[in-house]
Amino acid sequence: MASKVYKNATEALDGLTFDGMTVMCGGFGLCGIPENLIAALRDSGAKDITAISNNAGVDGFGLGLLLETRQISKMISSYVGENKEFERQYLSGELELEFNPQGTLAERCRAGGAGIPGFYTKTGVGTLVAEGKEHREFNGETYILETGLVSDVSLIKAEKADTQGNLIFNKTARNFNPPMAMAGKVTIVEVEEIVPTGDLDPDTIHVPGVFVQRIFKGNFEKRIEQRTTRKRESI
Repeated sequence: MASKVYKNATEALDGLTFDGMTVMCGGFGLCGIPENLIAALRDSGAKDITAISNNAGVDGFGLGLLLETRQISKMISSYVGENKEFERQYLSGELELEFNPQGTLAERCRAGGAGIPGFYTKTGVGTLVAEGKEHREFNGETYILETGLVSDVSLIKAEKADTQGNLIFNKTARNFNPPMAMAGKVTIVEVEEIVPTGDLDPDTIHVPGVFVQRIFKGNFEKRIEQRTTRKRESI
């Protein structure tokens, strides 16, 4: 069996990038984002990317790097805040945006990973989100049809992996990473630690290695999204 372990993000992405590709990117704000893979995707030069992510990082970091280089042509996400360039490109018509309620986005990713082509939800009924979507009644309630999402490549950040790609996430850094890992045709994961197969307690594994094709140990800045401080009170 070929090794899933690669040296770095550039090597892990090799042969997988192309113009017009669809990429899922784990994380919430800057928590749990695959920062090494995002930088490597920028350096690959791929353009006209459809990016599926809760948000787009911040200006100058995370997916904000790809917005600055105009490599993303469409975002499927639930949150525009924290990134002025994201907001500017959307409002000026330079960037296509498909808005999703946050829970709907998570479920669309989960559905894609489970092989479910679509599902009905009440979320968004009677709003702009429902426009152009199939409506159907169940037990006297109106629902709209949402489709599952699948990516050409999913870029994921985990705390720990074994050499077979079994993954463990650190607390809230788990966020969108597990469903997106499952919904990728190819899933690449950057981790803080790689251990031999058999070292992980099976009961602690969040994503089985069957969903993961490539892993590498990254170097992480772990930038803080917003830093709020106050003057220390004198005692």
